[in-house]
Amino acid sequence: MLNDREREMLMAIVCYDGADLYYASYGQGEPLLLLHGNGEDSSYFGGQIPELEKQYQVIVMDTRGHGRSGRGEGPLDFTRFARDAAAVLEALGLPCAHILGFSDGGNIAIRLALDFPERVRSLILNGANLDPSGIKWTVQTPILLGYGLCRMIGLRDAGARKKADILGLMVHHPHVRPSELSAIHVPTLVIAGEHDMVRQSHTELIAASIPHARLRIIPGGSHAVAAQKPAVFNREVLHFLQGTV
Repeated sequence: MLNDREREMLMAIVCYDGADLYYASYGQGEPLLLLHGNGEDSSYFGGQIPELEKQYQVIVMDTRGHGRSGRGEGPLDFTRFARDAAAVLEALGLPCAHILGFSDGGNIAIRLALDFPERVRSLILNGANLDPSGIKWTVQTPILLGYGLCRMIGLRDAGARKKADILGLMVHHPHVRPSELSAIHVPTLVIAGEHDMVRQSHTELIAASIPHARLRIIPGGSHAVAAQKPAVFNREVLHFLQGTV
């Protein structure tokens, strides 16, 4: 186990496409890149890193415009985020990695697998969606209201403008056709909580659209099942990864 000093030494910044992107690397072994969700940062995976780093080189990064990463100019979208993830792997000298993405991080992982297939060793999609309609209306409605309010307040408040920028990702993105997923040919685990904010039928559609993908629904789990039930989630992830060797 790495101590705090050793962990700090493995934290770094890569400048790419006009922004400083924060990333950190823990442990040794096959590389495993973890991608967090909307409005969060890499600390979301606090329940995963200590366990996964025992067997893997675990890499986390803060998505552009999130956490310690800069935003840069221009729009935020998943194509751009996927390029950022590829740039972090390049900075680490890694030709490919296992990719675990949560929520919007799962959407980035899908885009990475489609746009940079050579970078992806295997894919774990947790609470991802292909388009905004995949989100339950009870969740999407408050997001739409919050987005509209932040856009209004953002006319005079920089913090609200930033919040609208981030919420806009859930309002306007992603846009992936189920048929596109047939191009993914790496081992894939689609995993979600029983009570995820993504409709279960949508999660099942993602799994059915990726050749030979495995589907796992964790009983009692919420959208944030990795944080809520880390032992169960980690066990599923490790079982899957060990089966890809």
